[in-house]
Amino acid sequence: MKKKLTVFDLLQLKGKRQIHEVYVNNVEEAIAAEEAGIDIIVSAYGMPHHGIYGTLEDLKRIREAAPNTHLMSAAPERSFASADEAVRAAYKLLSMGCDSFYTNNSSHIIKTLRREKVPVVSHIGLIPGHVNWIGGYRAIGKTSEEAIEVLRHAMELDDAGAIGLEVEVVPPKVAKIITKKVKLMTVSMGSGSTCDAQYLFSQDVLGYNIGHVPRHSRIYRNFKKEFERLHKERVEAYKEFISDTENKTFNDPKITVSINDKEFESFLNLAEKI
Repeated sequence: MKKKLTVFDLLQLKGKRQIHEVYVNNVEEAIAAEEAGIDIIVSAYGMPHHGIYGTLEDLKRIREAAPNTHLMSAAPERSFASADEAVRAAYKLLSMGCDSFYTNNSSHIIKTLRREKVPVVSHIGLIPGHVNWIGGYRAIGKTSEEAIEVLRHAMELDDAGAIGLEVEVVPPKVAKIITKKVKLMTVSMGSGSTCDAQYLFSQDVLGYNIGHVPRHSRIYRNFKKEFERLHKERVEAYKEFISDTENKTFNDPKITVSINDKEFESFLNLAEKI
């Protein structure tokens, strides 16, 4: 049986081998990820991911479907007005069986979470919720000034007690230095293979992303084409069902039960008296 990696295990792997992490949207993907041997699955509820929304019940089912895989999750807010709010949200997820908690909050809040023994994964580089401050979605760290700020941010979050950092769209050379400078686990999202871990969304890996396909995604299968084929097959199956219904073909003895002639004749006699 596959052993679920604890926070301790993940930190012990730093510098030893690459860690693999995928975002899963449903039970089927969670089961497949566990069977494949993925180290970390990520899922959340109440927020869109590439057009896909999840519920708290979905998250519970994903936890049950992949009991031997480290599950990281986030609350719908992602950022919190206070440390108390963050702790309550984290405890809710940990009580459901999640193993670590994602938030892109400040080091002040992450320090509080660490004191409460919440394993926190945070974010540096291109942080989607902060694009208003950087002029939109773009790479971060292509100048020495930006690169040093990303490094400082990483070290600040490391000191605050985060156990991991998503490093998004940062030059691999810069990500390599960051990885060497911090004790925590660095997780690449478009930052090359110089981090401790690699992270992709299942819809990118499986090829069914809707709309814009991120530059850093890597498509391994064409599920979109397969989903289109299955949709056509569903429509045709429903049409055949309509035809069979209207043509009254459901008396087939293979799918119905029978009554012998004697019992049926007795039934008819009883029916006539009603």
